[in-house]
Amino acid sequence: MIKTYKPTSSGQRQRKTLVRVVDKVRPLKSKTVSLVGPSGRNHGYITSRHKERGARKLYRLIDFKRNKFGIPAKVVTIEYDPYRGPNIALLSYRDGEKRYILAPEGLEKGMVLLSGTGSEATVGNTLPLAEVPLGSQVHNIEVNPGAGGKLVKGAGGYGLLQAREGDFVNIKLPSGEVKKFRGDCLATMGVLSNQDKRNTQLGKAGRNRHLGNRPHVRGVAMGDPSGDHPHAGKYGKSGIGRVAPVSPWGWKTLGVRTRKRKHTDYTIVKRRVKKRS
Repeated sequence: MIKTYKPTSSGQRQRKTLVRVVDKVRPLKSKTVSLVGPSGRNHGYITSRHKERGARKLYRLIDFKRNKFGIPAKVVTIEYDPYRGPNIALLSYRDGEKRYILAPEGLEKGMVLLSGTGSEATVGNTLPLAEVPLGSQVHNIEVNPGAGGKLVKGAGGYGLLQAREGDFVNIKLPSGEVKKFRGDCLATMGVLSNQDKRNTQLGKAGRNRHLGNRPHVRGVAMGDPSGDHPHAGKYGKSGIGRVAPVSPWGWKTLGVRTRKRKHTDYTIVKRRVKKRS
């Protein structure tokens, strides 16, 4: 659900926020850490531009492996996570341990979840892809068995299980790419929460700074092509002044493929981009 605001100021006029249905509780102290030091820097040197630490917040440790097989876990709370788009859920296992997981749509307090072989294919349960029914929606998908979920972890994301071919399962990812995964890789059932997050608007630049994003200046808005940016200078008639756009360091960008993992090309059944004619 999206909330709009009365235009009492310029920052409120375009603002649209997501109404989260979560429990207003403090996070579990044993499952939180404080990220210290600068963001996007190494020994003071900027290694990743346009990043900062932002407003002070605690990082929640999420269980992406779901490797407590056969032990029932009760959903205690549905909480907000400042570092993630979807909500998170606190699970209390029968043996007393507590862990955070990503909360899918339809997950409610009091529900009991299971993970591992033989688990029922219902929302929140984790099971091998070989046991997931065709046409199911899954998230937190493992690439290598036992390594924990690596794909489909954003708000409203899900992968669609399309087919089985021997020991492999074909899944259509949110990007549109179809990849095949080993049947013994784990995935969690359901669509991740907060699907409307893509429709939010910050409203003002200050809110973006609180989130940890620093200002980004377009190359064509800079002045010196030799020092500031290759796109710099007058662009009223000439545009960026070159055939193909480049990065500040002269690398080709905007539309150039950057995939280098040739050894995993066999897992791609259908690419997310069409081949150019």
